[in-house]
Amino acid sequence: MFRVAAMTGGATRSVGARAVVCLCAAEALSMVGVFSFPALLPDFVAEWGLSNTEAGWISGSIFAGYTLAVPILTTLTDRVDAKRVYLAGALFAAISALGFTLTANGFWTALAWRTLGGVGLAGTYMPGLKALMDRVSGPRQPRWISFYTASFSLGTSGSFLVTGAIAGAFGWRAAFGLAAAAAATAFLLVAFGLPPVKPIPPKHKSHPFDFAPVLRNRAAMGYVLGYSSHTWELFGARSWMVAYLAWVLASQPGAGGPSPTSIATIGSLIAMVSSVVGADIAARVGRRRLCIFAMLGSAALAAVIGFCYGLPYGAVAALMLLYNALIQADSAALTTGAVLAADPDRRGATLSVHSVLGFSAGFLGPLAFGIVLDAAGGANTGRAWGLAFASLGVAAALGPLALRIR
Repeated sequence: MFRVAAMTGGATRSVGARAVVCLCAAEALSMVGVFSFPALLPDFVAEWGLSNTEAGWISGSIFAGYTLAVPILTTLTDRVDAKRVYLAGALFAAISALGFTLTANGFWTALAWRTLGGVGLAGTYMPGLKALMDRVSGPRQPRWISFYTASFSLGTSGSFLVTGAIAGAFGWRAAFGLAAAAAATAFLLVAFGLPPVKPIPPKHKSHPFDFAPVLRNRAAMGYVLGYSSHTWELFGARSWMVAYLAWVLASQPGAGGPSPTSIATIGSLIAMVSSVVGADIAARVGRRRLCIFAMLGSAALAAVIGFCYGLPYGAVAALMLLYNALIQADSAALTTGAVLAADPDRRGATLSVHSVLGFSAGFLGPLAFGIVLDAAGGANTGRAWGLAFASLGVAAALGPLALRIR
């Protein structure tokens, strides 16, 4: 637990509002490089001669790096100010994007720098949420949590938009260079804009890395496992949607419309709104009910969207936008459910488990998609795309089973 240093009353409310704005803006900036590789995936496949499985490894490696680092970085926020962890994460994010800019030239160098980028993400995303919770409280806290988790989608949108625009004009190295600058800006914003907090010792002394009490918390673990199902589908879809739309567009001579990266950008913005609206609906109808509805809806669409390649490009793009909305509708509700069900002294540890399991699935989703795509005939086969997206639907359909744990 933490307390804002020497702040009470109106001053505390002011600090809370400042923290929300600061952390949401920093999160969006630190995310610019996260989806830069998927945004340009067709270009990298062509330039480096990657197989779909290799492309899946690189796309998923950032989430593998996240999974390796997040147990340490997020759990530390139960003992030290999460601001300090966030600053380290933003620094790693900037270094990884800069390293990719200067030295990436194929599978292994890309894999290494993207994995380091995952360490940066591990130090910013959930530690940022913990920093927010340590600075805001009261009945509006779930709303602020939904705003922060929605900033992840805002950052995703910015990642696709900025990467596509800059790479188109100046090349992909310039796009990754800008991502490094954005992460450095997030570092400065938090360093100078986020008020510090003082730690309050936990009520009961315990080892900070003892996760057994978290695993025994059935209410929290139901949401954690549901989140894992969600992230498998979410990152699988976000890693491959540009490549799929590019293939559909190329296979329809004379077809026109927004570029695949533009569709991904719009989809991420829709996802951001969907996350906030979903959190508000969940507060009225129940979090589990909202999450089950969203998961079953996205699973149903995943089962068919890859087989819709014969429809006009505009129709496929519209379905992809709807898919983005359904995938993200339960995101804030799942994270909020885990946070509120956690022991207050173990919120950092709970978020750590939440992230480890969730982003492990986030690593496996893009990789499994690429493996299915290769096994079913490759990226020039409509049936392969259909089966690859259907694999995401299977993962999403398992989410409601997890939410039955109470």
